[in-house]
Amino acid sequence: MVAPVTPARTTASSSPVDENQAPLAVLLLGPTGSGKTALSLALGERFGGEIVSCDSVAVYRGMELGTAKPTNEERARLPHHLIDVADPDQPFTAGEYSRQARATLREIASRNRLPIVTGGTGLYLRALTEGLFAAPERQRALRQRLQLSSQKRGSAWLHRLLTRLDPASAERIHANDAAKLMRAIEVCLALRKPLSQMLGDQEKARDPLTGFRLLRIGLNPPRQALPPREGLYDRLNRRCAGMFAAGLVEETRGLLDRYGPVKALDSLGYRQALRVLRESWSVDAAVEAAQQGHRNYAKRQLTWFRREPEVHWIAGFGDEPEPLRLADELVQSNL
Repeated sequence: MVAPVTPARTTASSSPVDENQAPLAVLLLGPTGSGKTALSLALGERFGGEIVSCDSVAVYRGMELGTAKPTNEERARLPHHLIDVADPDQPFTAGEYSRQARATLREIASRNRLPIVTGGTGLYLRALTEGLFAAPERQRALRQRLQLSSQKRGSAWLHRLLTRLDPASAERIHANDAAKLMRAIEVCLALRKPLSQMLGDQEKARDPLTGFRLLRIGLNPPRQALPPREGLYDRLNRRCAGMFAAGLVEETRGLLDRYGPVKALDSLGYRQALRVLRESWSVDAAVEAAQQGHRNYAKRQLTWFRREPEVHWIAGFGDEPEPLRLADELVQSNL
């Protein structure tokens, strides 16, 4: 077995770090189902790494089947961080993720280990690498009014309202993502200007991650004959079916009994399992809806990640030999 290659040592010092001497951090990007977990484990074992999850649902304890967290066996192979760090009824924001993940990266590098950030939540990754703008506080009364209006006028009303207030934000937020739509509307009304304009105004005020050389590796499943990305979609369909077969409805029932209808249960898979429990959906209908939801989510992830700078895109899946070989060469050449 090849001996691990260790990155340069770093400290929490605020003194400037020579870019060429700064420790390396690997960022594995890609849609759900693209094999990031398998690739992160292989690279971590090869180069003496530790995994830092970048998933907005994997942070929650008890949410196992619907999150595709690394299995207990996979977690035993290497240290994993930022998995199971909050209860589902605890708010966990992108800003909190950024604070914890940055501290974790520094702690890993201080032990001469290679941090490997792995996951598909684009906003969390952006918060880690670029920082976040200072947004206005949430307004519960406004949220309640928006929810009531949405219930009366239909699910598409929020997206139509945001389109009038901020067309640029409406274009990038999915019409069914009520939480993000309400937050964008909330910001627009609080600041009396579009969220997209505020993002542009505050771009220079961001707090980018310093003290590391970032190597971005993206898994980009190859386009195939019609239907497009059929290999990825087949993986997602099988994964969703497996989640329900393993007991996702029962897991959701237990979470609902313990925590109530918390926001975390609006995640893909859990949302459809809730409809089995509360709306008498059949499991088959829930599986089909979850499969469609995951396919749509994967497309949105690819759109998001293509905006990331300096990504080394690799065609294929992370559990295949050729992508592993190419990723291995990229890490080796940057150490």
